[in-house]
Amino acid sequence: MRYFFEDYALDTERRELHRESDVVPTPPQVFDLLEYLIRNRERVVSKDDLVKAIWKGRIMSDAALTTRLNAARSVLGDSGEEQRLIKTLPRKGVRFVGAVHEGGQPRTQLAMVDRIESSSPELTLPDRPSIAVLPFQNMSGDPEQEYFADGMVDEITTALSRFKWLFVIARNSSFTFKGRPVDIKEVGRRLGVRYVLEGSVRKSSGKIRIAGQLIDAMTGSHIWADRFERDSTDIFALQDELTVAVVSAIEPKLLKTEIAMAARRRPENLTAYEFYLRALQKDYLTTREGLAEAITLAHRALELDPHFALAAALAGICHQLNVNLGYTIDPQFDRKEAVRLVRLALSIDDSDPETLAFAAVVSSFAIGDTETEIEMVDRAVALNANSFEAWNARGWIYRNSGFPEEAIRSFQQAIRMSPVDPILHRSFVGMALALIELGRFDEAIVEAKKARRQSPTFAPVYRCFASAFAHLGRNAEAHDAAARVLEHDPSFTISTYIARGGSANAKRLIEGLRKAGLPE
Repeated sequence: MRYFFEDYALDTERRELHRESDVVPTPPQVFDLLEYLIRNRERVVSKDDLVKAIWKGRIMSDAALTTRLNAARSVLGDSGEEQRLIKTLPRKGVRFVGAVHEGGQPRTQLAMVDRIESSSPELTLPDRPSIAVLPFQNMSGDPEQEYFADGMVDEITTALSRFKWLFVIARNSSFTFKGRPVDIKEVGRRLGVRYVLEGSVRKSSGKIRIAGQLIDAMTGSHIWADRFERDSTDIFALQDELTVAVVSAIEPKLLKTEIAMAARRRPENLTAYEFYLRALQKDYLTTREGLAEAITLAHRALELDPHFALAAALAGICHQLNVNLGYTIDPQFDRKEAVRLVRLALSIDDSDPETLAFAAVVSSFAIGDTETEIEMVDRAVALNANSFEAWNARGWIYRNSGFPEEAIRSFQQAIRMSPVDPILHRSFVGMALALIELGRFDEAIVEAKKARRQSPTFAPVYRCFASAFAHLGRNAEAHDAAARVLEHDPSFTISTYIARGGSANAKRLIEGLRKAGLPE
Protein backbone atom coordinates (compact mmCIF):
# COMPACT_ATOMS: atom_id res chain seq x y z
CA MET A 1 0.00 0.00 0.00
CA ARG A 2 1.13 3.55 -0.76
CA TYR A 3 -0.15 6.60 1.05
CA PHE A 4 0.31 10.01 -0.62
CA PHE A 5 0.15 13.35 1.23
CA GLU A 6 1.64 16.74 0.37
CA ASP A 7 4.80 15.84 -1.55
CA TYR A 8 5.38 12.68 0.50
CA ALA A 9 4.64 9.01 -0.17
CA LEU A 10 4.71 6.24 2.42
CA ASP A 11 5.31 2.84 0.80
CA THR A 12 4.38 0.08 3.28
CA GLU A 13 5.67 -2.76 1.10
CA ARG A 14 9.10 -1.25 0.60
CA ARG A 15 8.96 0.34 4.04
CA GLU A 16 10.14 3.62 2.57
CA LEU A 17 9.18 7.25 2.97
CA HIS A 18 9.72 9.34 -0.16
CA ARG A 19 9.70 13.07 -0.63
CA GLU A 20 9.38 13.67 -4.36
CA SER A 21 12.33 11.70 -5.80
CA ASP A 22 14.26 11.34 -2.53
CA VAL A 23 14.11 8.57 0.04
CA VAL A 24 13.75 10.09 3.53
CA PRO A 25 15.79 8.09 6.11
CA THR A 26 13.22 6.77 8.60
CA PRO A 27 14.02 4.58 11.62
CA PRO A 28 11.87 1.42 11.69
CA GLN A 29 9.94 2.38 14.84
CA VAL A 30 9.18 5.83 13.42
CA PHE A 31 7.96 4.21 10.19
CA ASP A 32 5.63 1.92 12.16
CA LEU A 33 4.29 4.90 14.09
CA LEU A 34 3.61 6.89 10.91
CA GLU A 35 1.93 3.95 9.22
CA TYR A 36 -0.37 3.37 12.21
CA LEU A 37 -1.33 7.03 12.47
CA ILE A 38 -2.05 7.29 8.73
CA ARG A 39 -4.07 4.07 8.65
CA ASN A 40 -6.15 5.33 11.60
CA ARG A 41 -6.33 8.96 10.44
CA GLU A 42 -10.15 9.07 10.71
CA ARG A 43 -9.98 8.99 14.50
CA VAL A 44 -8.00 10.25 17.48
CA VAL A 45 -5.51 7.59 18.57
CA SER A 46 -4.96 7.32 22.32
CA LYS A 47 -1.65 6.72 24.05
CA ASP A 48 -2.84 3.23 25.00
CA ASP A 49 -3.65 2.49 21.34
CA LEU A 50 -0.12 3.49 20.30
CA VAL A 51 1.61 1.56 23.06
CA LYS A 52 -0.42 -1.56 22.31
CA ALA A 53 0.05 -1.38 18.52
CA ILE A 54 3.65 -0.18 18.23
CA TRP A 55 5.30 -1.22 21.49
CA LYS A 56 3.23 -4.34 22.20
CA GLY A 57 1.98 -3.10 25.54
CA ARG A 58 5.38 -2.28 27.07
CA ILE A 59 5.49 0.47 29.69
CA MET A 60 6.08 3.79 27.91
CA SER A 61 6.39 7.13 29.71
CA ASP A 62 4.69 10.26 28.36
CA ALA A 63 8.12 11.82 27.76
CA ALA A 64 9.29 8.80 25.74
CA LEU A 65 6.10 8.83 23.67
CA THR A 66 6.49 12.56 23.01
CA THR A 67 10.06 11.93 21.83
CA ARG A 68 8.84 9.28 19.34
CA LEU A 69 6.08 11.53 18.03
CA ASN A 70 8.52 14.39 17.55
CA ALA A 71 10.82 12.04 15.63
CA ALA A 72 7.88 11.13 13.36
CA ARG A 73 7.11 14.81 12.86
CA SER A 74 10.75 15.56 12.13
CA VAL A 75 11.00 13.19 9.15
CA LEU A 76 7.96 14.97 7.68
CA GLY A 77 9.37 18.45 8.22
CA ASP A 78 6.74 18.98 10.95
CA SER A 79 7.27 20.08 14.55
CA GLY A 80 5.57 20.02 17.94
CA GLU A 81 4.87 23.73 17.61
CA GLU A 82 3.49 23.65 14.06
CA GLN A 83 1.70 20.23 14.15
CA ARG A 84 0.94 20.54 10.44
CA LEU A 85 0.44 16.80 9.89
CA ILE A 86 0.51 15.14 13.32
CA LYS A 87 -1.68 16.90 15.85
CA THR A 88 -1.73 16.24 19.59
CA LEU A 89 -5.08 16.73 21.33
CA PRO A 90 -4.44 17.28 25.07
CA ARG A 91 -5.75 14.48 27.31
CA LYS A 92 -7.23 12.71 24.27
CA GLY A 93 -4.51 11.49 21.97
CA VAL A 94 -2.99 12.06 18.55
CA ARG A 95 -4.35 12.26 15.03
CA PHE A 96 -2.81 12.43 11.55
CA VAL A 97 -4.56 15.46 10.00
CA GLY A 98 -2.92 15.64 6.57
CA ALA A 99 -4.95 14.97 3.42
CA VAL A 100 -4.09 11.40 2.32
CA HIS A 101 -4.60 9.59 -0.95
CA GLU A 102 -4.25 5.82 -1.10
CA GLY A 103 -3.06 3.95 -4.14
CA GLY A 104 -1.51 0.64 -5.12
CA GLN A 105 0.12 2.13 -8.20
CA PRO A 106 2.80 4.83 -8.00
CA ARG A 107 1.83 8.42 -8.54
CA THR A 108 4.13 10.96 -10.15
CA GLN A 109 6.74 11.14 -7.46
CA LEU A 110 7.13 7.36 -7.06
CA ALA A 111 7.22 6.84 -10.78
CA MET A 112 10.05 9.34 -10.83
CA VAL A 113 11.87 7.38 -8.11
CA ASP A 114 11.52 4.14 -10.06
CA ARG A 115 12.90 5.79 -13.20
CA ILE A 116 15.80 7.24 -11.31
CA GLU A 117 16.58 3.87 -9.71
CA SER A 118 16.54 2.05 -13.01
CA SER A 119 18.69 4.65 -14.74
CA SER A 120 21.14 5.47 -11.92
CA PRO A 121 24.72 5.49 -13.25
CA GLU A 122 27.12 2.98 -11.76
CA LEU A 123 29.22 4.68 -9.07
CA THR A 124 33.01 4.52 -9.23
CA LEU A 125 34.46 2.33 -6.50
CA PRO A 126 36.51 4.17 -3.85
CA ASP A 127 40.30 3.74 -3.83
CA ARG A 128 40.05 1.48 -0.77
CA PRO A 129 37.86 -1.50 0.19
CA SER A 130 34.21 -0.51 0.42
CA ILE A 131 31.29 -2.22 2.17
CA ALA A 132 27.58 -1.78 2.82
CA VAL A 133 25.83 -3.54 5.70
CA LEU A 134 22.29 -4.33 4.59
CA PRO A 135 19.36 -4.51 7.03
CA PHE A 136 19.26 -7.95 8.65
CA GLN A 137 16.17 -10.08 8.11
CA ASN A 138 14.01 -10.79 11.15
CA MET A 139 13.32 -14.53 10.87
CA SER A 140 11.46 -14.94 14.16
CA GLY A 141 8.17 -13.23 13.31
CA ASP A 142 8.48 -11.19 16.52
CA PRO A 143 8.30 -7.42 15.87
CA GLU A 144 10.51 -6.82 18.92
CA GLN A 145 13.32 -8.59 17.10
CA GLU A 146 13.00 -6.10 14.24
CA TYR A 147 14.44 -3.42 16.48
CA PHE A 148 17.16 -5.74 17.73
CA ALA A 149 18.11 -6.62 14.14
CA ASP A 150 18.22 -2.96 13.09
CA GLY A 151 20.30 -2.16 16.16
CA MET A 152 22.74 -4.91 15.21
CA VAL A 153 23.21 -3.36 11.77
CA ASP A 154 23.78 0.07 13.34
CA GLU A 155 26.41 -1.34 15.71
CA ILE A 156 28.23 -3.33 13.01
CA THR A 157 28.24 -0.32 10.65
CA THR A 158 29.67 1.91 13.38
CA ALA A 159 32.31 -0.65 14.36
CA LEU A 160 33.46 -1.15 10.75
CA SER A 161 33.61 2.60 10.14
CA ARG A 162 36.36 2.87 12.78
CA PHE A 163 38.76 1.09 10.39
CA LYS A 164 40.08 4.01 8.36
CA TRP A 165 41.28 1.73 5.57
CA LEU A 166 37.66 0.74 4.96
CA PHE A 167 35.00 2.83 3.19
CA VAL A 168 31.65 2.11 4.87
CA ILE A 169 28.30 3.20 3.44
CA ALA A 170 26.16 5.10 5.96
CA ARG A 171 23.20 3.34 7.55
CA ASN A 172 20.61 5.60 5.94
CA SER A 173 21.66 4.57 2.44
CA SER A 174 21.85 0.87 3.30
CA PHE A 175 18.38 0.97 4.87
CA THR A 176 16.74 2.06 1.62
CA PHE A 177 16.91 -1.65 0.77
CA LYS A 178 15.00 -2.73 3.87
CA GLY A 179 12.01 -5.00 3.35
CA ARG A 180 12.58 -5.77 -0.31
CA PRO A 181 14.34 -8.56 -2.21
CA VAL A 182 17.73 -7.41 -3.44
CA ASP A 183 20.20 -8.33 -6.12
CA ILE A 184 23.63 -8.03 -4.52
CA LYS A 185 25.30 -6.91 -7.74
CA GLU A 186 22.67 -4.20 -8.12
CA VAL A 187 23.25 -3.10 -4.52
CA GLY A 188 26.96 -2.82 -5.27
CA ARG A 189 26.28 -0.70 -8.35
CA ARG A 190 23.70 1.52 -6.61
CA LEU A 191 25.82 2.18 -3.53
CA GLY A 192 29.24 2.06 -5.19
CA VAL A 193 30.73 -0.69 -2.98
CA ARG A 194 32.80 -3.79 -3.57
CA TYR A 195 31.45 -5.83 -0.64
CA VAL A 196 28.03 -6.35 0.91
CA LEU A 197 27.30 -7.87 4.31
CA GLU A 198 23.84 -9.33 4.76
CA GLY A 199 22.39 -11.41 7.54
CA SER A 200 19.42 -12.60 9.55
CA VAL A 201 18.28 -12.70 13.17
CA ARG A 202 16.24 -15.47 14.76
CA LYS A 203 15.06 -15.80 18.35
CA SER A 204 14.12 -19.27 19.55
CA SER A 205 14.03 -21.08 22.91
CA GLY A 206 15.82 -18.32 24.79
CA LYS A 207 18.57 -18.06 22.16
CA ILE A 208 19.43 -15.39 19.62
CA ARG A 209 21.01 -16.64 16.40
CA ILE A 210 22.73 -14.28 13.98
CA ALA A 211 23.72 -15.54 10.54
CA GLY A 212 25.88 -13.37 8.29
CA GLN A 213 27.52 -13.60 4.92
CA LEU A 214 30.02 -11.37 3.16
CA ILE A 215 29.61 -11.17 -0.61
CA ASP A 216 31.74 -9.72 -3.38
CA ALA A 217 29.21 -7.47 -5.14
CA MET A 218 31.31 -7.43 -8.33
CA THR A 219 31.17 -11.21 -8.84
CA GLY A 220 28.38 -12.33 -6.50
CA SER A 221 30.75 -14.83 -4.88
CA HIS A 222 30.61 -15.56 -1.15
CA ILE A 223 33.77 -14.60 0.75
CA TRP A 224 32.71 -15.51 4.26
CA ALA A 225 29.70 -16.89 6.12
CA ASP A 226 29.19 -17.78 9.76
CA ARG A 227 26.56 -18.18 12.46
CA PHE A 228 26.64 -16.85 16.02
CA GLU A 229 24.42 -17.93 18.89
CA ARG A 230 24.02 -16.43 22.35
CA ASP A 231 21.58 -16.58 25.26
CA SER A 232 19.04 -13.76 24.94
CA THR A 233 19.59 -12.17 28.34
CA ASP A 234 20.69 -8.52 28.46
CA ILE A 235 19.74 -7.34 24.98
CA PHE A 236 22.24 -4.45 24.80
CA ALA A 237 25.15 -6.51 26.09
CA LEU A 238 24.12 -9.16 23.56
CA GLN A 239 24.26 -6.63 20.71
CA ASP A 240 27.75 -5.55 21.80
CA GLU A 241 28.99 -9.13 22.05
CA LEU A 242 27.60 -10.16 18.68
CA THR A 243 28.94 -7.01 17.03
CA VAL A 244 32.46 -7.84 18.25
CA ALA A 245 32.09 -11.41 17.00
CA VAL A 246 30.87 -10.40 13.53
CA VAL A 247 33.35 -7.55 12.99
CA SER A 248 36.24 -9.64 14.33
CA ALA A 249 35.39 -12.30 11.77
CA ILE A 250 34.90 -10.17 8.68
CA GLU A 251 37.56 -7.44 9.09
CA PRO A 252 40.57 -9.79 8.79
CA LYS A 253 38.82 -11.69 5.99
CA LEU A 254 38.28 -8.46 4.05
CA LEU A 255 41.92 -7.48 4.46
CA LYS A 256 43.17 -10.89 3.34
CA THR A 257 40.90 -10.76 0.29
CA GLU A 258 42.21 -7.32 -0.66
CA ILE A 259 45.83 -8.45 -0.21
CA ALA A 260 45.22 -11.48 -2.44
CA MET A 261 43.70 -9.28 -5.17
CA ALA A 262 46.61 -6.82 -5.00
CA ALA A 263 49.08 -9.70 -5.34
CA ARG A 264 47.43 -10.76 -8.62
CA ARG A 265 47.58 -7.30 -10.22
CA ARG A 266 50.45 -6.18 -12.45
CA PRO A 267 52.90 -4.04 -10.39
CA GLU A 268 52.92 -1.16 -12.89
CA ASN A 269 49.16 -0.74 -12.43
CA LEU A 270 49.14 -0.65 -8.65
CA THR A 271 47.83 2.26 -6.60
CA ALA A 272 49.38 3.52 -3.35
CA TYR A 273 46.92 1.45 -1.38
CA GLU A 274 47.77 -1.72 -3.31
CA PHE A 275 51.49 -1.16 -2.73
CA TYR A 276 50.64 -0.86 0.97
CA LEU A 277 48.72 -4.16 0.87
CA ARG A 278 51.70 -5.91 -0.74
CA ALA A 279 53.99 -4.42 1.89
CA LEU A 280 51.68 -5.72 4.60
CA GLN A 281 51.82 -9.22 3.13
CA LYS A 282 55.63 -9.18 3.17
CA ASP A 283 55.65 -7.84 6.74
CA TYR A 284 53.54 -10.84 7.80
CA LEU A 285 56.40 -13.17 6.82
CA THR A 286 58.69 -11.61 9.49
CA THR A 287 61.77 -12.74 7.55
CA ARG A 288 64.85 -10.68 6.67
CA GLU A 289 63.91 -10.69 2.98
CA GLY A 290 60.23 -10.09 3.67
CA LEU A 291 60.88 -7.01 5.82
CA ALA A 292 63.31 -5.56 3.25
CA GLU A 293 60.70 -5.92 0.52
CA ALA A 294 57.96 -4.56 2.78
CA ILE A 295 60.01 -1.39 3.36
CA THR A 296 60.56 -0.95 -0.38
CA LEU A 297 56.85 -1.41 -1.17
CA ALA A 298 55.76 0.93 1.63
CA HIS A 299 58.06 3.62 0.25
CA ARG A 300 56.54 3.09 -3.22
CA ALA A 301 53.16 3.74 -1.64
CA LEU A 302 54.48 6.92 -0.02
CA GLU A 303 55.92 8.12 -3.34
CA LEU A 304 52.46 7.83 -4.91
CA ASP A 305 50.71 9.32 -1.87
CA PRO A 306 52.97 11.36 0.45
CA HIS A 307 50.05 11.71 2.91
CA PHE A 308 49.59 7.95 3.37
CA ALA A 309 50.20 7.84 7.14
CA LEU A 310 49.69 4.11 7.55
CA ALA A 311 52.26 3.31 4.86
CA ALA A 312 54.84 5.45 6.68
CA ALA A 313 53.98 3.76 9.99
CA LEU A 314 54.29 0.29 8.44
CA ALA A 315 57.73 1.14 7.03
CA GLY A 316 58.71 2.36 10.49
CA ILE A 317 57.64 -0.83 12.26
CA CYS A 318 59.52 -2.91 9.67
CA HIS A 319 62.74 -0.97 10.34
CA GLN A 320 62.24 -1.57 14.07
CA LEU A 321 61.64 -5.29 13.49
CA ASN A 322 64.97 -5.39 11.65
CA VAL A 323 66.56 -4.24 14.90
CA ASN A 324 64.52 -6.46 17.22
CA LEU A 325 65.14 -9.61 15.19
CA GLY A 326 68.86 -8.98 14.58
CA TYR A 327 68.47 -8.65 10.82
CA THR A 328 70.08 -5.23 10.48
CA ILE A 329 73.75 -4.58 9.77
CA ASP A 330 73.34 -0.99 11.00
CA PRO A 331 71.05 -0.91 14.06
CA GLN A 332 71.49 2.84 14.55
CA PHE A 333 70.29 3.58 11.00
CA ASP A 334 67.23 1.30 11.25
CA ARG A 335 66.30 2.69 14.66
CA LYS A 336 66.54 6.28 13.42
CA GLU A 337 64.53 5.46 10.29
CA ALA A 338 61.87 3.74 12.37
CA VAL A 339 61.48 6.80 14.60
CA ARG A 340 61.55 9.22 11.65
CA LEU A 341 58.86 7.33 9.75
CA VAL A 342 56.42 6.94 12.64
CA ARG A 343 56.85 10.62 13.49
CA LEU A 344 56.06 11.41 9.87
CA ALA A 345 52.98 9.17 10.09
CA LEU A 346 51.76 10.92 13.24
CA SER A 347 52.32 14.34 11.68
CA ILE A 348 50.01 13.27 8.83
CA ASP A 349 47.33 11.59 10.96
CA ASP A 350 47.52 11.14 14.71
CA SER A 351 43.93 9.90 15.01
CA ASP A 352 44.26 6.60 13.15
CA PRO A 353 44.33 3.65 15.61
CA GLU A 354 46.71 1.47 13.57
CA THR A 355 49.12 4.39 13.01
CA LEU A 356 49.10 5.13 16.74
CA ALA A 357 49.66 1.44 17.50
CA PHE A 358 52.68 1.15 15.18
CA ALA A 359 54.14 4.42 16.50
CA ALA A 360 53.74 3.35 20.13
CA VAL A 361 55.56 0.04 19.52
CA VAL A 362 58.45 1.71 17.70
CA SER A 363 58.76 4.29 20.48
CA SER A 364 58.66 1.58 23.15
CA PHE A 365 61.66 -0.25 21.67
CA ALA A 366 63.60 2.71 20.26
CA ILE A 367 62.94 5.47 22.82
CA GLY A 368 61.33 4.07 25.99
CA ASP A 369 59.06 6.97 26.96
CA THR A 370 56.61 4.79 28.91
CA GLU A 371 54.03 7.46 29.74
CA THR A 372 53.72 8.65 26.12
CA GLU A 373 53.60 5.13 24.72
CA ILE A 374 50.86 4.02 27.11
CA GLU A 375 48.86 7.16 26.28
CA MET A 376 49.20 6.48 22.54
CA VAL A 377 48.23 2.83 22.66
CA ASP A 378 45.33 3.40 25.05
CA ARG A 379 44.05 6.06 22.65
CA ALA A 380 44.38 3.60 19.76
CA VAL A 381 42.18 1.08 21.60
CA ALA A 382 39.69 3.81 22.54
CA LEU A 383 39.44 4.87 18.88
CA ASN A 384 38.82 1.32 17.69
CA ALA A 385 38.18 -1.37 20.27
CA ASN A 386 37.79 -3.90 17.40
CA SER A 387 41.35 -3.44 16.09
CA PHE A 388 43.73 -6.40 16.36
CA GLU A 389 46.70 -4.10 15.75
CA ALA A 390 45.68 -1.76 18.58
CA TRP A 391 45.25 -4.56 21.15
CA ASN A 392 48.39 -6.38 20.01
CA ALA A 393 50.41 -3.17 20.31
CA ARG A 394 48.90 -2.52 23.74
CA GLY A 395 50.14 -5.93 24.84
CA TRP A 396 53.71 -5.09 23.80
CA ILE A 397 53.63 -1.63 25.37
CA TYR A 398 52.37 -2.92 28.71
CA ARG A 399 54.80 -5.84 28.66
CA ASN A 400 57.75 -3.51 27.94
CA SER A 401 56.50 -1.08 30.62
CA GLY A 402 56.47 -3.71 33.36
CA PHE A 403 52.75 -4.54 33.57
CA PRO A 404 52.64 -8.20 32.51
CA GLU A 405 49.10 -8.92 33.75
CA GLU A 406 47.67 -6.09 31.65
CA ALA A 407 49.85 -7.19 28.74
CA ILE A 408 48.34 -10.68 28.88
CA ARG A 409 44.81 -9.26 28.94
CA SER A 410 45.61 -7.16 25.86
CA PHE A 411 47.15 -10.05 23.93
CA GLN A 412 44.14 -12.23 24.78
CA GLN A 413 41.85 -9.51 23.40
CA ALA A 414 43.97 -9.24 20.25
CA ILE A 415 43.72 -12.99 19.70
CA ARG A 416 39.95 -12.81 20.18
CA MET A 417 39.75 -9.97 17.64
CA SER A 418 41.56 -11.97 14.95
CA PRO A 419 41.92 -15.65 15.87
CA VAL A 420 43.50 -16.61 12.53
CA ASP A 421 45.62 -13.50 11.98
CA PRO A 422 48.83 -14.08 9.97
CA ILE A 423 50.95 -12.31 12.63
CA LEU A 424 49.40 -14.09 15.59
CA HIS A 425 52.80 -15.62 16.39
CA ARG A 426 53.87 -12.16 17.61
CA SER A 427 50.96 -12.08 20.05
CA PHE A 428 51.72 -15.58 21.34
CA VAL A 429 55.36 -14.61 21.89
CA GLY A 430 54.27 -11.45 23.72
CA MET A 431 52.03 -13.58 25.95
CA ALA A 432 54.91 -15.98 26.65
CA LEU A 433 57.27 -13.14 27.58
CA ALA A 434 54.69 -11.62 29.96
CA LEU A 435 54.08 -15.04 31.56
CA ILE A 436 57.81 -15.52 32.09
CA GLU A 437 57.98 -12.26 34.06
CA LEU A 438 55.12 -13.54 36.23
CA GLY A 439 56.99 -16.80 36.89
CA ARG A 440 54.34 -18.84 35.05
CA PHE A 441 56.89 -20.79 33.03
CA ASP A 442 54.75 -23.80 32.05
CA GLU A 443 52.08 -21.48 30.62
CA ALA A 444 54.78 -19.51 28.77
CA ILE A 445 55.91 -22.72 27.06
CA VAL A 446 52.33 -23.43 25.94
CA GLU A 447 52.09 -19.99 24.29
CA ALA A 448 55.54 -20.33 22.72
CA LYS A 449 54.48 -23.64 21.16
CA LYS A 450 51.48 -21.91 19.60
CA ALA A 451 53.82 -19.31 18.11
CA ARG A 452 56.19 -21.99 16.82
CA ARG A 453 53.34 -23.82 15.07
CA GLN A 454 52.52 -20.66 13.13
CA SER A 455 56.09 -19.49 12.47
CA PRO A 456 58.81 -22.13 13.10
CA THR A 457 61.65 -19.76 12.10
CA PHE A 458 60.62 -16.83 14.33
CA ALA A 459 63.69 -16.40 16.59
CA PRO A 460 61.89 -14.85 19.62
CA VAL A 461 59.98 -18.14 20.05
CA TYR A 462 63.21 -19.92 20.98
CA ARG A 463 64.25 -17.18 23.43
CA CYS A 464 61.00 -17.89 25.28
CA PHE A 465 61.69 -21.64 25.27
CA ALA A 466 65.29 -21.17 26.41
CA SER A 467 64.37 -18.94 29.35
CA ALA A 468 61.27 -20.85 30.49
CA PHE A 469 62.92 -24.29 30.29
CA ALA A 470 65.98 -22.99 32.16
CA HIS A 471 63.83 -21.60 34.98
CA LEU A 472 62.08 -24.98 35.25
CA GLY A 473 65.42 -26.80 35.45
CA ARG A 474 64.79 -28.60 32.18
CA ASN A 475 68.39 -27.99 31.13
CA ALA A 476 68.62 -30.20 28.05
CA GLU A 477 65.57 -28.54 26.50
CA ALA A 478 66.88 -25.10 27.52
CA HIS A 479 70.24 -25.72 25.83
CA ASP A 480 68.54 -27.06 22.72
CA ALA A 481 66.36 -23.94 22.56
CA ALA A 482 69.43 -21.73 23.05
CA ALA A 483 71.07 -23.43 20.06
CA ARG A 484 67.98 -22.68 18.00
CA VAL A 485 68.17 -19.02 19.05
CA LEU A 486 71.71 -18.82 17.64
CA GLU A 487 70.68 -20.74 14.53
CA HIS A 488 68.03 -18.13 13.66
CA ASP A 489 69.87 -15.11 15.11
CA PRO A 490 73.64 -15.87 14.76
CA SER A 491 74.78 -12.52 16.18
CA PHE A 492 72.69 -12.89 19.35
CA THR A 493 74.26 -12.02 22.68
CA ILE A 494 72.46 -11.02 25.85
CA SER A 495 74.08 -7.57 25.80
CA THR A 496 73.11 -6.88 22.18
CA TYR A 497 69.60 -8.14 22.92
CA ILE A 498 69.27 -5.66 25.80
CA ALA A 499 70.60 -2.91 23.52
CA ARG A 500 67.81 -3.60 21.03
CA GLY A 501 65.38 -2.12 23.57
CA GLY A 502 62.23 -3.19 25.35
CA SER A 503 64.02 -5.28 27.98
CA ALA A 504 64.13 -2.91 30.96
CA ASN A 505 61.39 -4.91 32.68
CA ALA A 506 62.41 -8.35 31.44
CA LYS A 507 64.59 -9.41 34.35
CA ARG A 508 63.32 -13.00 34.57
CA LEU A 509 63.65 -13.45 30.81
CA ILE A 510 67.27 -12.28 30.87
CA GLU A 511 68.04 -14.43 33.92
CA GLY A 512 66.64 -17.48 32.12
CA LEU A 513 68.66 -16.75 28.95
CA ARG A 514 71.82 -16.70 31.07
CA LYS A 515 70.86 -20.00 32.74
CA ALA A 516 70.30 -21.50 29.27
CA GLY A 517 73.92 -20.71 28.40
CA LEU A 518 73.44 -18.00 25.79
CA PRO A 519 76.53 -15.80 25.30
CA GLU A 520 76.83 -12.66 27.36
